[in-house]
Amino acid sequence: MIKQIIMKTLLKRLFFIGTGVALFASCSKDQNIDYFTGGTAPVLSASVSGTIPLSTLTQTNVEVTFSWTNPNYNFTTGVSSQNVSYLLEIDTLGANFTNPLHIATSISPNLSIAYVDATLNSALSNQMLLATGVTHTIQVRVTASINGVAATSLVSNVLQFTVTPWAPPPVIAPPSTYADNPTGNLYIVGSAVAGGWGNPIASGSIASQQFSKVSNTLYQLTTAIIGDGEYKLIGVNSSWNDQWSISTEQPSGDPTTLAFPLKFNGGNCRAPLVSGNYKIVVDFQHGTVSLTKQ
Repeated sequence: MIKQIIMKTLLKRLFFIGTGVALFASCSKDQNIDYFTGGTAPVLSASVSGTIPLSTLTQTNVEVTFSWTNPNYNFTTGVSSQNVSYLLEIDTLGANFTNPLHIATSISPNLSIAYVDATLNSALSNQMLLATGVTHTIQVRVTASINGVAATSLVSNVLQFTVTPWAPPPVIAPPSTYADNPTGNLYIVGSAVAGGWGNPIASGSIASQQFSKVSNTLYQLTTAIIGDGEYKLIGVNSSWNDQWSISTEQPSGDPTTLAFPLKFNGGNCRAPLVSGNYKIVVDFQHGTVSLTKQ
Protein backbone atom coordinates (compact mmCIF):
# COMPACT_ATOMS: atom_id res chain seq x y z
CA MET A 1 0.00 0.00 0.00
CA ILE A 2 2.82 2.40 0.76
CA LYS A 3 5.50 2.38 -1.88
CA GLN A 4 9.20 3.09 -1.69
CA ILE A 5 9.59 1.78 1.88
CA ILE A 6 12.24 -0.82 2.59
CA MET A 7 10.80 -3.22 5.13
CA LYS A 8 13.04 -5.15 7.52
CA THR A 9 12.23 -8.69 8.54
CA LEU A 10 11.48 -7.68 12.12
CA LEU A 11 7.89 -6.72 12.93
CA LYS A 12 7.47 -3.06 13.89
CA ARG A 13 4.81 -1.67 16.22
CA LEU A 14 4.24 2.03 15.73
CA PHE A 15 2.18 3.96 18.23
CA PHE A 16 -0.03 6.85 17.10
CA ILE A 17 -1.86 9.12 19.55
CA GLY A 18 -2.63 12.11 17.37
CA THR A 19 -6.05 10.92 16.25
CA GLY A 20 -6.74 8.29 18.87
CA VAL A 21 -8.04 6.02 16.07
CA ALA A 22 -5.09 4.32 14.39
CA LEU A 23 -3.11 3.46 17.49
CA PHE A 24 -0.95 0.63 16.32
CA ALA A 25 0.58 -0.21 12.97
CA SER A 26 2.54 -3.24 11.93
CA CYS A 27 4.77 -3.39 8.89
CA SER A 28 4.76 -6.23 6.43
CA LYS A 29 5.19 -6.44 2.72
CA ASP A 30 1.61 -5.20 2.37
CA GLN A 31 1.97 -2.53 5.12
CA ASN A 32 -1.09 -3.69 7.07
CA ILE A 33 -2.38 -1.12 9.58
CA ASP A 34 -3.82 -2.29 12.89
CA TYR A 35 -6.65 0.08 13.86
CA PHE A 36 -7.99 0.61 17.36
CA THR A 37 -11.69 -0.20 17.26
CA GLY A 38 -12.63 0.46 20.88
CA GLY A 39 -13.67 -1.58 23.89
CA THR A 40 -16.32 -1.89 26.56
CA ALA A 41 -16.40 0.41 29.57
CA PRO A 42 -15.49 -1.54 32.72
CA VAL A 43 -18.32 -2.38 35.08
CA LEU A 44 -17.45 -1.48 38.68
CA SER A 45 -18.85 -3.42 41.62
CA ALA A 46 -18.14 -3.55 45.37
CA SER A 47 -18.29 -6.11 48.15
CA VAL A 48 -20.58 -3.84 50.20
CA SER A 49 -23.38 -1.44 49.31
CA GLY A 50 -24.77 1.69 50.90
CA THR A 51 -22.24 2.20 53.68
CA ILE A 52 -18.55 1.36 53.99
CA PRO A 53 -18.06 0.64 57.72
CA LEU A 54 -15.08 2.31 59.38
CA SER A 55 -14.15 1.88 63.03
CA THR A 56 -11.16 1.99 65.34
CA LEU A 57 -12.24 -1.49 66.49
CA THR A 58 -11.76 -3.00 63.02
CA GLN A 59 -8.68 -1.13 61.79
CA THR A 60 -7.06 -4.23 60.26
CA ASN A 61 -10.22 -5.54 58.57
CA VAL A 62 -10.76 -5.38 54.82
CA GLU A 63 -13.89 -3.22 54.74
CA VAL A 64 -14.49 -3.05 50.99
CA THR A 65 -13.18 -4.67 47.81
CA PHE A 66 -13.75 -2.94 44.48
CA SER A 67 -13.80 -5.10 41.35
CA TRP A 68 -14.30 -4.33 37.66
CA THR A 69 -14.56 -6.09 34.34
CA ASN A 70 -11.89 -6.15 31.63
CA PRO A 71 -12.62 -3.56 28.91
CA ASN A 72 -11.48 -6.05 26.21
CA TYR A 73 -9.80 -3.49 23.99
CA ASN A 74 -10.13 -4.42 20.33
CA PHE A 75 -8.04 -3.81 17.25
CA THR A 76 -8.65 -4.89 13.70
CA THR A 77 -6.37 -7.86 14.38
CA GLY A 78 -8.33 -8.88 17.47
CA VAL A 79 -8.36 -8.29 21.22
CA SER A 80 -5.37 -6.27 22.48
CA SER A 81 -2.58 -8.10 24.25
CA GLN A 82 -1.28 -4.82 25.64
CA ASN A 83 -1.30 -4.34 29.41
CA VAL A 84 -4.34 -2.38 30.52
CA SER A 85 -3.94 0.13 33.35
CA TYR A 86 -6.69 1.30 35.69
CA LEU A 87 -7.21 4.39 37.80
CA LEU A 88 -9.56 3.99 40.77
CA GLU A 89 -10.86 7.34 42.04
CA ILE A 90 -12.74 8.27 45.20
CA ASP A 91 -14.24 11.73 45.68
CA THR A 92 -17.07 13.39 47.56
CA LEU A 93 -20.54 13.66 46.05
CA GLY A 94 -20.80 16.77 43.87
CA ALA A 95 -17.05 17.19 43.35
CA ASN A 96 -17.18 15.05 40.19
CA PHE A 97 -13.66 13.72 40.76
CA THR A 98 -12.14 17.18 40.33
CA ASN A 99 -11.08 17.77 43.94
CA PRO A 100 -7.26 18.00 43.85
CA LEU A 101 -7.17 16.06 47.14
CA HIS A 102 -9.34 13.17 45.93
CA ILE A 103 -8.01 9.61 46.07
CA ALA A 104 -6.57 8.34 42.77
CA THR A 105 -4.92 4.92 42.84
CA SER A 106 -3.15 3.44 39.80
CA ILE A 107 -3.58 -0.30 39.37
CA SER A 108 -2.18 -2.64 36.71
CA PRO A 109 -3.09 -5.24 35.61
CA ASN A 110 -5.32 -6.42 38.47
CA LEU A 111 -9.11 -6.19 38.24
CA SER A 112 -9.72 -5.46 41.93
CA ILE A 113 -8.40 -3.64 44.98
CA ALA A 114 -9.13 -4.28 48.66
CA TYR A 115 -9.12 -1.50 51.25
CA VAL A 116 -8.18 -2.18 54.86
CA ASP A 117 -10.11 -0.03 57.33
CA ALA A 118 -7.11 1.99 58.58
CA THR A 119 -5.77 2.58 55.06
CA LEU A 120 -9.04 3.87 53.64
CA ASN A 121 -9.75 5.90 56.78
CA SER A 122 -6.33 7.57 56.60
CA ALA A 123 -6.85 8.45 52.93
CA LEU A 124 -10.27 9.96 53.65
CA SER A 125 -9.21 11.95 56.72
CA ASN A 126 -5.53 12.78 56.15
CA GLN A 127 -5.49 13.07 52.35
CA MET A 128 -9.00 14.24 51.47
CA LEU A 129 -9.26 16.11 54.80
CA LEU A 130 -12.80 14.88 55.47
CA ALA A 131 -13.98 15.78 58.96
CA THR A 132 -13.87 12.83 61.35
CA GLY A 133 -16.96 11.73 63.23
CA VAL A 134 -19.13 13.14 60.43
CA THR A 135 -20.96 11.13 57.76
CA HIS A 136 -19.93 11.92 54.18
CA THR A 137 -21.20 10.69 50.82
CA ILE A 138 -18.46 9.54 48.48
CA GLN A 139 -18.42 8.29 44.90
CA VAL A 140 -16.12 5.74 43.29
CA ARG A 141 -15.25 5.05 39.65
CA VAL A 142 -12.52 3.32 37.66
CA THR A 143 -11.02 4.42 34.34
CA ALA A 144 -9.30 1.96 32.02
CA SER A 145 -6.70 2.88 29.40
CA ILE A 146 -3.84 1.44 27.39
CA ASN A 147 -0.58 2.94 28.63
CA GLY A 148 -2.51 5.97 29.94
CA VAL A 149 -3.41 7.16 26.41
CA ALA A 150 -6.46 9.43 26.70
CA ALA A 151 -7.88 8.26 23.37
CA THR A 152 -8.29 4.77 24.84
CA SER A 153 -9.88 5.83 28.16
CA LEU A 154 -13.07 4.08 29.16
CA VAL A 155 -14.87 5.20 32.34
CA SER A 156 -16.94 2.86 34.48
CA ASN A 157 -20.24 3.37 36.23
CA VAL A 158 -20.12 5.38 39.47
CA LEU A 159 -20.85 3.77 42.85
CA GLN A 160 -22.01 5.79 45.86
CA PHE A 161 -21.43 5.13 49.56
CA THR A 162 -21.63 6.83 52.94
CA VAL A 163 -18.59 6.82 55.23
CA THR A 164 -17.87 8.17 58.69
CA PRO A 165 -14.10 8.50 59.15
CA TRP A 166 -12.66 8.12 62.62
CA ALA A 167 -9.86 10.33 63.91
CA PRO A 168 -6.51 8.64 63.20
CA PRO A 169 -3.48 9.40 65.38
CA PRO A 170 -1.93 12.78 64.50
CA VAL A 171 0.93 12.66 62.01
CA ILE A 172 2.96 14.75 64.49
CA ALA A 173 2.39 14.45 68.25
CA PRO A 174 0.82 17.77 69.37
CA PRO A 175 2.17 19.97 72.21
CA SER A 176 -0.30 18.71 74.84
CA THR A 177 1.14 15.19 74.62
CA TYR A 178 4.36 16.37 76.30
CA ALA A 179 4.47 16.22 80.10
CA ASP A 180 6.01 19.69 80.44
CA ASN A 181 3.19 21.30 78.43
CA PRO A 182 -0.18 20.01 79.74
CA THR A 183 -2.06 23.07 78.44
CA GLY A 184 -0.68 22.56 74.93
CA ASN A 185 0.79 26.03 74.35
CA LEU A 186 2.60 26.89 71.11
CA TYR A 187 4.83 29.88 70.31
CA ILE A 188 6.92 31.17 67.40
CA VAL A 189 10.47 32.43 67.99
CA GLY A 190 13.29 33.50 65.70
CA SER A 191 14.68 36.29 63.55
CA ALA A 192 11.45 36.23 61.52
CA VAL A 193 9.51 37.85 64.38
CA ALA A 194 10.07 41.08 66.28
CA GLY A 195 10.83 39.25 69.52
CA GLY A 196 13.75 37.40 67.92
CA TRP A 197 15.20 34.22 69.36
CA GLY A 198 14.67 35.33 72.94
CA ASN A 199 13.56 32.39 75.08
CA PRO A 200 11.96 33.09 77.47
CA ILE A 201 9.88 35.37 75.31
CA ALA A 202 9.68 38.94 76.59
CA SER A 203 6.34 39.64 78.23
CA GLY A 204 5.58 42.39 75.72
CA SER A 205 5.99 39.97 72.79
CA ILE A 206 4.00 37.00 74.02
CA ALA A 207 0.71 38.24 72.52
CA SER A 208 2.23 38.42 69.03
CA GLN A 209 4.08 35.09 69.32
CA GLN A 210 1.58 32.77 71.01
CA PHE A 211 -0.76 30.69 68.85
CA SER A 212 -4.47 30.30 69.48
CA LYS A 213 -5.41 26.68 70.12
CA VAL A 214 -8.33 25.81 67.83
CA SER A 215 -8.20 22.16 68.88
CA ASN A 216 -5.64 19.77 70.36
CA THR A 217 -4.07 19.42 66.92
CA LEU A 218 -4.83 22.74 65.18
CA TYR A 219 -3.21 26.12 65.97
CA GLN A 220 -3.47 29.54 64.33
CA LEU A 221 -1.64 32.86 64.69
CA THR A 222 -1.71 36.06 62.66
CA THR A 223 1.43 38.08 63.23
CA ALA A 224 4.02 40.30 61.54
CA ILE A 225 6.71 38.28 59.78
CA ILE A 226 10.12 39.68 58.81
CA GLY A 227 10.91 38.59 55.28
CA ASP A 228 13.60 35.92 54.80
CA GLY A 229 14.07 35.50 58.54
CA GLU A 230 14.25 32.16 60.36
CA TYR A 231 12.01 30.69 63.04
CA LYS A 232 10.96 27.67 65.04
CA LEU A 233 7.89 26.72 67.05
CA ILE A 234 8.23 25.89 70.72
CA GLY A 235 5.79 24.45 73.24
CA VAL A 236 7.11 25.90 76.50
CA ASN A 237 8.12 29.52 76.97
CA SER A 238 11.69 29.35 78.40
CA SER A 239 12.49 25.83 77.16
CA TRP A 240 13.93 24.32 73.96
CA ASN A 241 12.90 20.78 74.82
CA ASP A 242 9.75 20.70 72.68
CA GLN A 243 10.23 22.37 69.31
CA TRP A 244 8.85 21.92 65.80
CA SER A 245 10.00 23.18 62.43
CA ILE A 246 10.99 21.65 59.08
CA SER A 247 13.24 18.75 58.17
CA THR A 248 15.68 20.87 56.13
CA GLU A 249 15.75 24.68 55.99
CA GLN A 250 14.44 26.07 52.71
CA PRO A 251 16.60 28.26 50.46
CA SER A 252 15.87 31.98 50.39
CA GLY A 253 12.74 32.66 48.30
CA ASP A 254 11.73 29.01 48.07
CA PRO A 255 7.96 28.67 47.48
CA THR A 256 7.74 26.00 50.18
CA THR A 257 8.17 28.74 52.79
CA LEU A 258 4.37 29.14 52.42
CA ALA A 259 3.51 25.47 52.96
CA PHE A 260 5.64 22.59 54.20
CA PRO A 261 5.55 19.38 56.27
CA LEU A 262 6.02 19.79 60.01
CA LYS A 263 8.79 17.95 61.83
CA PHE A 264 9.64 17.59 65.51
CA ASN A 265 13.03 19.10 66.33
CA GLY A 266 14.09 19.79 62.73
CA GLY A 267 16.05 22.60 61.12
CA ASN A 268 15.09 26.28 61.16
CA CYS A 269 12.11 27.32 59.05
CA ARG A 270 12.67 30.06 56.45
CA ALA A 271 10.19 32.95 56.31
CA PRO A 272 8.76 34.12 52.97
CA LEU A 273 10.76 36.85 51.21
CA VAL A 274 8.03 39.46 51.52
CA SER A 275 7.55 40.96 54.97
CA GLY A 276 4.05 41.54 56.27
CA ASN A 277 1.25 40.10 58.37
CA TYR A 278 0.78 36.37 57.85
CA LYS A 279 -1.78 33.90 59.12
CA ILE A 280 0.14 30.83 60.24
CA VAL A 281 -1.77 27.54 60.54
CA VAL A 282 -0.05 24.61 62.24
CA ASP A 283 -1.88 21.32 61.76
CA PHE A 284 -0.44 18.49 63.86
CA GLN A 285 -3.16 16.08 62.71
CA HIS A 286 -1.93 16.20 59.13
CA GLY A 287 1.62 17.34 59.89
CA THR A 288 1.54 20.59 57.92
CA VAL A 289 2.30 24.30 58.27
CA SER A 290 0.88 27.00 55.99
CA LEU A 291 1.40 30.77 55.84
CA THR A 292 -1.05 33.10 54.11
CA LYS A 293 -0.25 36.79 53.65
CA GLN A 294 -3.05 38.98 55.02
